[in-house]
Amino acid sequence: MISVIGADQVPAFQIAGMTAAGASLLPGLNVKPTAKPQLETFASEAFSGWCAANGGTPDSVEAAQISNAEPLFVLRATESGTLWVINPRSTVDHIAGQSSGAFEVGIKRAAAANLLLPPPLGKIRNEFTVSRATAQSYRLNKGEYVQVIDVDGQQCSDFMAFRTRGLDAGVEQRIDSTVTRSLVGGAYPGPGLFDKFFDSDMRPLLNVVQDTVGRHDTFALACTARGYEERGFPGHVNCSDNISDAMADYGVERRSAWPAINFFFSSWIDRSDNRIQVEESWSRPGDYVAMQAMDDLVCVSTACPDDVDPINGWNPTDVHIRIYEPDTPIQRAIAHRRKEDAPMALSENSAFHDRTRKLTEQFVPARDLWVPAAYPSIGTTGEYWACRERVTLQDMSALRKYDIVGPDAERLLQHTMTRNIAKLAQWRGTYTLLCDAQGVVIDDGTLFRLGPDTFRWCCGSEESARHLAALGEGMDIRIHDMQASLPNLALQGPRSRDLLRKIVFTQPHVPSLDAVKWFGVTVARLNDREGIPFMLSRSGYTGELGYELFCSRSDAPALWDALMEAGEEFGIAPMGANALEVIRIEAGLAAANAEFAPDVDAFEAGLGFAVDLKKDQFVGKEALARNSENPRRVLKGLLLDCNDVPAHGSHVYLEERPVGIVTSATRSPSLERAIAMVRLSVEVSEVGTQLDIGQMDGHLKRLSGTVCDIPFVDPKREKARV
Repeated sequence: MISVIGADQVPAFQIAGMTAAGASLLPGLNVKPTAKPQLETFASEAFSGWCAANGGTPDSVEAAQISNAEPLFVLRATESGTLWVINPRSTVDHIAGQSSGAFEVGIKRAAAANLLLPPPLGKIRNEFTVSRATAQSYRLNKGEYVQVIDVDGQQCSDFMAFRTRGLDAGVEQRIDSTVTRSLVGGAYPGPGLFDKFFDSDMRPLLNVVQDTVGRHDTFALACTARGYEERGFPGHVNCSDNISDAMADYGVERRSAWPAINFFFSSWIDRSDNRIQVEESWSRPGDYVAMQAMDDLVCVSTACPDDVDPINGWNPTDVHIRIYEPDTPIQRAIAHRRKEDAPMALSENSAFHDRTRKLTEQFVPARDLWVPAAYPSIGTTGEYWACRERVTLQDMSALRKYDIVGPDAERLLQHTMTRNIAKLAQWRGTYTLLCDAQGVVIDDGTLFRLGPDTFRWCCGSEESARHLAALGEGMDIRIHDMQASLPNLALQGPRSRDLLRKIVFTQPHVPSLDAVKWFGVTVARLNDREGIPFMLSRSGYTGELGYELFCSRSDAPALWDALMEAGEEFGIAPMGANALEVIRIEAGLAAANAEFAPDVDAFEAGLGFAVDLKKDQFVGKEALARNSENPRRVLKGLLLDCNDVPAHGSHVYLEERPVGIVTSATRSPSLERAIAMVRLSVEVSEVGTQLDIGQMDGHLKRLSGTVCDIPFVDPKREKARV
């Protein structure tokens, strides 16, 4: 990366250079030759000598004339070579003092990966680079895909699309960001159910297929000349003018301010003052958005020139465009990173997708998998009652599974888990926590003991594995990430055991189905000793009697089919994530980033029942023991006197003072009212206390409720223990 700073002090300057092979360097900088080097003999000896040493002359070297339009000029080199920055002034100009001005040239060596574009998604019809501070228009035929790639990361790219038929008729039928936000119900449409950009007549133009960032802007305009002028940068190149220039050949009316979809632009609404806020982009080198055209379109993409605030990381760079043919099989996906700096992985379909996709098109991302949100023919409420009264089947494959094996496995888990693992017998499981030294919950899950030195940890986050690996340094253990090799289903509801009795076969050396008690586990087969093998545990996330089944990826469709067929007489129904959220709140079950979150210890998260302070030692014990004696906050329920469901994070008030926050809330079909789990100051947490949840700035509207214990339904958890 070569940057020339202070170029605005000089009317114009030139760049010239050659590669090590003797070719012009300008193509490798994505710059077109526009001139020959302008040199005076008093200052050109070094340049002339360099040309001669490389087998050429100053006249044989290509140069490009650069205007003084920008105070910062940045070039990205795709190959090595020698670059000259030339101030073409005569001796007379220097003597007369008419060629003042200085350059500061900086070189930033990018990592090799930063210079590489992501692998193509399919057969490319056309591709090109939009150089920094420019815009380019292009045609997109119906069914074709366009991929907008942030080459070096943190580079905003404004995008606009027009219906070709409209332009031919002299009418601008373009993306309307306000209509799109209103129909989508969000700041940006992501791959999934609501994933389209619409025009002002609410007709879709493009379908978002893949997005590796998830942080884009549909609030603001493309940058404008006025926007720079008001900040003291008159004449600064801007995206609105660039869009007008790029679309001029299509008869599009010129605008001083263009509305646009600002890809990779990080913006949000600050709730404190209701103003749009911006910050550095979250995009990384090679990040992209891929869309499919739903009509013949003319599109325009920019590489934003903004170098006066953080939106482009203070360093505008290029954007690359790829256009793919309509028959390209591009799967819907978003990016999942196991850690902030981890490589990107695109979301995939689960092993049960061939079965669930026949029943619903409503999928949501769960870590790196797509899982059903709801089944329209049944509906979320129907799925809920099926789980409460009959039996349901749910794809829970996004659960993380790790096998911890080796002679030191128990020692590691005893040191890191909040339960007493030494008491965990073979073929038994326990709900437990991983905490840090402050007692804050890192992850929760179920730990099963499959052998003396073999454990299976089923949890919610990859952070578990990193934490265990760090604390197990030097121990004789192996932590094996099962990844997609062990998909699992949740069979939940009062008839779940009756269903399994029809199809489960167990060998004599493992617990039988009826011997598997709450949090027990066994290894079973489908129908007989030759049937599909699977791990069967009596566990779940509903508070109902239920089981979880773990199988190999290749056996997943057959296992789904067998369960659905056997469950017909019991009224089985598939269940999605939406119904599960209602049930888990009624059951008072904690969720990450809701009940347990940073700066919330295990007791404040309502998970004190999973902490064994009688153990000799475990990570976080000292902090938890101290906090348990002097608690500040406690997790409670709030039975609301209405059906309005408050948002996560809403404040709970005692008269005019906030005394807690909402961690999770829903409308309970069983209780026929809204309910909320709330984290309260201990002083107001007594059952029966009347509190309000603030809405509309906390004070203009209040939702009244009564403090209660949780779970809201089946407080003794008798259903799961049946």
